[in-house]
Amino acid sequence: MSGWLTVGHPLLAEALAHAGYDAVTVDAQHGAVDDAELLGVLQAISTTDAVPLVRVAWNEPARIMKALDLGAYGVIAPMIEGPDDVRSLVAACRYPPLGRRSHGPTRAALYGGADYPEHANDEILVVAMIETREALASLDAILEVPGLDMVFVGPADLSRALGGPPGADFTDGPVPTALDRILERCDAHGVPAGVFCRSAQHARAMLARGFRFVTADSDLGYVKAGAAAALATVREGDDGPGDRRGGGQEG
Repeated sequence: MSGWLTVGHPLLAEALAHAGYDAVTVDAQHGAVDDAELLGVLQAISTTDAVPLVRVAWNEPARIMKALDLGAYGVIAPMIEGPDDVRSLVAACRYPPLGRRSHGPTRAALYGGADYPEHANDEILVVAMIETREALASLDAILEVPGLDMVFVGPADLSRALGGPPGADFTDGPVPTALDRILERCDAHGVPAGVFCRSAQHARAMLARGFRFVTADSDLGYVKAGAAAALATVREGDDGPGDRRGGGQEG
């Protein structure tokens, strides 16, 4: 199970990583994490045993190689639509002769050890997101590309691509049917599948369904839910708005 980090602050990343996740994914696509913040966030995750992953903003070699050089041990690339996209992704993640990743593991050699270049090709996780009609149509060809380690379903984009609403944790509509097909083809090719989930209950259901990698909301989701729950608890039995100006004292 992976934590999902959308805010580029090292303390928040460290707190999330210490919760005990198997991995923590830094969302550099839709999250508020820029290139300057990525280094500190990855360093914070590395204070734990959680595997540091990065969802890059796009399937671009420069973005992928930068994330790996800063210490990401896996890359999730969005909007993969066919085997050529996967081949490009794999090549950016692998040193020659298996790929075309440029040598320069600035921090990766500190985090991964002096022999990092010797074992990086065997340890870096390469993950392609499945979230479009084109990806579904090319699913077998995508799964056949050597070097692909896993696929990860983005349910919001997949739903919109199939004519449904954005969101997650779908129990009806076009997404559940698509998930069944993705799992069936992944099983046939021996490639694990993951899916983004909002609730812990849905994440458990997806694991039972056959997915190997799940989330259960994000750092921002936890803050919003926790704040709302605290407010609701404090305000239970409130007879009305009353006078909430306070009496000039704190605590």
